[in-house]
Amino acid sequence: MKTLIFSVINAFAVLGVSAQQQTAVDFTVANYQITINPLTKEVSGSGELIFDVLKPVDSIFIDAHYMEFESLELNSSEVKYNVHTNKLLIHHDFEPSNKNSLSFNFKAYPKQTIYFVGWDSDAPNQVWTQGQGKYTSHWLPSFDDVNEKLIFNVSVDFYSDYSLNSNGLLIEKTMINDSISRWTYQMKQPMSSYLVAIAAGRYSNIFDKSASGIPLEMYYAPYDSLKAEPTYRYTTEIFNFLEEEIGVAYPWEIHRQVPVHDFLYAGMENTTLTIFSDSYMVDDREFNDKNYVNVNAHELAHHWFGNLVTAQSSEHHWLHEGFSTYYALLAERHVFGDDYFYWRLYEYANQLKAQQQSGSATGLLNAQASSLTFYQKGAVVLYLLRKKIGDKAFKNAVANYLHKHSFAAAKTSDFIRESEAESGISLSNFVSKWLEENSFDYDDVLEALKDDSMLIRDYEMIDCELFQSKCKDYLTMPLDPKIKSKLIAQYPNLINQNHFNEGWEVRQAIAITLTEIPEKLKSNFESLLQDTSYVTVESALYKLWTNFPKDREKYLDKLEEVEGNNLKNVRLLWLALAIATPEYKIDNKNQFIEELINYTSKDFSFEIRQSAFSYLKMLNLWSPDALNNLYEASKHHNWRFQSYSKEIIEKLSAQSRYKEFFNSKN
Repeated sequence: MKTLIFSVINAFAVLGVSAQQQTAVDFTVANYQITINPLTKEVSGSGELIFDVLKPVDSIFIDAHYMEFESLELNSSEVKYNVHTNKLLIHHDFEPSNKNSLSFNFKAYPKQTIYFVGWDSDAPNQVWTQGQGKYTSHWLPSFDDVNEKLIFNVSVDFYSDYSLNSNGLLIEKTMINDSISRWTYQMKQPMSSYLVAIAAGRYSNIFDKSASGIPLEMYYAPYDSLKAEPTYRYTTEIFNFLEEEIGVAYPWEIHRQVPVHDFLYAGMENTTLTIFSDSYMVDDREFNDKNYVNVNAHELAHHWFGNLVTAQSSEHHWLHEGFSTYYALLAERHVFGDDYFYWRLYEYANQLKAQQQSGSATGLLNAQASSLTFYQKGAVVLYLLRKKIGDKAFKNAVANYLHKHSFAAAKTSDFIRESEAESGISLSNFVSKWLEENSFDYDDVLEALKDDSMLIRDYEMIDCELFQSKCKDYLTMPLDPKIKSKLIAQYPNLINQNHFNEGWEVRQAIAITLTEIPEKLKSNFESLLQDTSYVTVESALYKLWTNFPKDREKYLDKLEEVEGNNLKNVRLLWLALAIATPEYKIDNKNQFIEELINYTSKDFSFEIRQSAFSYLKMLNLWSPDALNNLYEASKHHNWRFQSYSKEIIEKLSAQSRYKEFFNSKN
């Protein structure tokens, strides 16, 4: 068969394969055998797509970005095709028929969606994917239309001494040669292409099983063995809770979770394979400041809301994110209690109020809405809807909605129809106000929360700014830590020695709020250097260093061996302060500077690198190595980190000595 690579074809021919024409076929099964070469960043292999022709059509297409194709056959016979920059087009007089087979070989050097991390640095060697809506077609011939659902069966050839995870059940692992093995995964039910995933790396794992018998696999890097339990704490409990709360059995065969380095987001709900950022791998001490529980529950909830039932178009995106955010909160409520649940909704409401005041609020059914709208507003709306129609009607409506649209796509009206049918209540006004209108009625939400939660009632009522004479008394009462933290922020001058014996939330509020430390509280504030929270320790170190210059060396000596959280928050601050303290360990200054610069290299996560860059920026320490690392960071796959680095480069380039350096790189 001849090979066509990136053929330039008439643009009208591509446009001619319209969405309407593509509905003439239904792709049902995708079988792939691929090889991943992380050293050359190449993905290659063979594929077979099974499809039914529903009505006559003269061409069909598969989404494929910058790929090479050969050996293309339709039902074992040669077929005409063209390769465009983002599509494979097959030309044939298709007639209605079932179980047609399109087979091909392909090769790609993807520019996005599959990431080869650590192979040219000391970061962990990994390969992972992130489809994010419609981009799987950059590494695997597939379909950008989320309404096209297939059963994906994927076999992957990769290094034998690694773990290789994909969607569905692992049927077998076979040796190809001394160093390469083949992992064969199969699925039983269809899904959208953006949920196809691969995660490869060196991992250990924990196995468990849900109450309903679903295997649960939780992976971790061997060097994070002590963080495995705190990270995956409550996982099985969350799984069991969501199955019962949603009222529909988990619709897939297995559930895996794999942390990866330098992930683009917090997590991604690839079907049966949640991939999440390894920054959520935490130890016991970090758990209060940051844990994986919410992300864990959110991505699991997506296996119903998004993976099982998929939104037909972007305007219904809240059916994924609003539902998953809401059910994650319910799972956290199950674990942490009612106050936690209502407090998070209260936080969401205040974030949405701020968005409203900024003039950037949109309706929930606006395809261009912000993440805050899709996620947090979606969750608040579901809370209000449940309150309006009652628990029983709400749960029945959710279950009916999921059952009726399983392994298919749906619209918002489909869910609203079920809610109206179960409750007997017309929801047209509710939909207009909460889903369609741009405005956000904060007062209505606040009243609902106050009606349900004593914490929110007390938090709103107890206010130092309104009742200054009682504020001191309030601080001696056994109030919720969130209320005391609020009062401390309003009137830090009322902090006394007893408040340092409160829980971690109050102590953290003191560390963050108190700018000028009174001499009478100095020893109490120093005790925060040993706090259970690394965030508190970091803030306490900086505040003490600032307030008591004569004791700077003492504070630095005390925390010299402390790394802090998994983003090295205490160590990075310590290095910056040690460098900025002229008299401190003069003989070691260069060593401290080199260590800080080293944290900007690609051996470390982008979060650590960004923090290190921020300290270098404050200290104005731009060595050639630091500048090289900054330039490399401006090419990073995480767009936020990339933008941050570019902003620094732009400012530095205003100075002639740096402008010449960066010009030489372009």
